[in-house]
Amino acid sequence: MAHIVVLGAGLGGSIMAYELKDQIRKEDTITVVTKDPKYHFVPSNPWVAVGWRSQQDIEIDLADTMRRKGIAFKPVAAEKVHPDENRIELVDGSSVSYDYLVIATGPELAFDEIEGLGPHGGFTQSICHVEHAALANQAFEEFCKNPGPIVVGAVQGASCFGPAYEFCFILDTELRRRKIRDQVPITFVTSEPYVGHLGLDGVGDTNGLLESEMRDHHIKWMTSTRVKKVEEGKMTVEQINDDGSVKAEVELPFGFSMMLPAFRGIKPLMGLEGLSNPRGFTIVDRHQQNPKYPNIFGVGVCIAIPPMGPTPVPCGVPKTGFMIESMVTATAHNIGNVLRGQEPDEMGTWNAVCLADFGDSGIAFVAQPQMPPRNVNWSSSGKWVHLAKIGFEKYFMRKVRKGTSEPFYEKATMKMLGIDKLKTVEKG
Repeated sequence: MAHIVVLGAGLGGSIMAYELKDQIRKEDTITVVTKDPKYHFVPSNPWVAVGWRSQQDIEIDLADTMRRKGIAFKPVAAEKVHPDENRIELVDGSSVSYDYLVIATGPELAFDEIEGLGPHGGFTQSICHVEHAALANQAFEEFCKNPGPIVVGAVQGASCFGPAYEFCFILDTELRRRKIRDQVPITFVTSEPYVGHLGLDGVGDTNGLLESEMRDHHIKWMTSTRVKKVEEGKMTVEQINDDGSVKAEVELPFGFSMMLPAFRGIKPLMGLEGLSNPRGFTIVDRHQQNPKYPNIFGVGVCIAIPPMGPTPVPCGVPKTGFMIESMVTATAHNIGNVLRGQEPDEMGTWNAVCLADFGDSGIAFVAQPQMPPRNVNWSSSGKWVHLAKIGFEKYFMRKVRKGTSEPFYEKATMKMLGIDKLKTVEKG
């Protein structure tokens, strides 16, 4: 009999528990440990921030679903992971022991790395968590009473650029609907070396498509830009040359700003040599298994992936929904193998599939694999992307609510894009 603990219950952790249930033996047990008792569909956060969804619309209480699946559910945050003891210390003073651990915590948001950044004690908003998005909606409603400049983007070290582009265009759409767009200059500020880099060195013609959309929507942009500090109503940024020197320092006034922060691993995983890197991200091999502690696996945004290459301002690599699903499926099969005395033999394909909604249109891209050179390097735009994302929200929420382990992203993407094959895992 083995006890498997899944630490975290976001997109990766929740479906990890469901897929594990299909792979373990009858005598094995699963416990999900999470600080958030409710799952929320992160891709819908930009809609919450402009009032197109409420917080409750995109949340699911996981306790009942986990109970019906026969999965123990403990909504208590971790204090410290003790890998040498096979134990997780919790903030309430209790501990959970494990035979196997899957780390699926997502990231900690590093607002504190830039003075004045973030919704708590800072001057910018966030859409990384549904509670942040709800706060952003309050700030946006106040802004609309006295409109002015908007600054949107992603700071140095950020690794999730798609939502920044999405929110920028969603704001544009909502402001046009309110007939105040003409009063709101919008500037997109990013650490990327060019528009549409996305931490992936572009996918298809994301550079051309996004630049064209920005011109059409009268959105100015600043690339290779580092945020120095944020004050009330003012952001100080540095434009960086290719050699890393500062080209110019610019002050950007704003009445509303949303800037995606850099990510790092959560505190309970910090300083664990061999398990986590210096930023606290979990180290895994091609089977999602930690080399030092083979009974520990990692999936999702919390794992360590090196950047695509050097850029004037640091840019991380995104982990999209399909990519996370591929990690989960491979990990579930590999743990099933280990439980039966076999070696891990499946790898996530790490294909990137993204729908960037612009409120009334959007851009989609597929990268197979995520890291170039690629077998598929495709992007497209149109109103269909907006409609497709609404469909993704509906069906993925249903997947989480029902506790189904079907490979959602694979099936939905193949159907939507007419792709014959989009493998989640491969042998190796």
